[in-house]
Amino acid sequence: MKILDRIGLIVFADLILIISVLICLLIFGWLSPETVYEFTKIALNDQVTTNIVLGICIVCILLALKCIFFSSDKDRINGIKDGILLENSDGQLVISKASLEDLVTKVVKGFDSAQDINTKIIVDQERKLVVYVTLNVKDNAVIKELSTNLQNKIKSTIKRTSDLEVKEVNISIKELQPQITQKIDN
Repeated sequence: MKILDRIGLIVFADLILIISVLICLLIFGWLSPETVYEFTKIALNDQVTTNIVLGICIVCILLALKCIFFSSDKDRINGIKDGILLENSDGQLVISKASLEDLVTKVVKGFDSAQDINTKIIVDQERKLVVYVTLNVKDNAVIKELSTNLQNKIKSTIKRTSDLEVKEVNISIKELQPQITQKIDN
């Protein structure tokens, strides 16, 4: 939620709270309507107070219009927040980012020298994917060759399974893992 939406929510929640408390006080008879009227009359006769109340009202009106008519959630595409909406003549398909991240993880696990894989996918403005892969590799791996193979395999697999374009695949190697050798006693 953007900061302006939060401010709007806080302002409206505070206003509703104040109005609700005043109405409850009036209903229970703990506050007389004449007192509210006199307080309002005195406050609005003062030019400074009138200007402050007018300013608050204008801000509330603008916040209300912004919150009602202008959504600030840029991650939403046709009502879908954490996914990609694909449409054709037969209907719609939503592919979640989590599904695509799982797909990338499975592709990377298919390489013997890759271990401890973390993936993240970002969808850019043109609905192209930017894939981030962080992993450990075995110490005997040829990192340049492994990264090129991973990039090509990830791009082709995503294109084949989802028909989405991958803009780039960024690979980050955390560390080299030593190979574990097992001794066989005779």
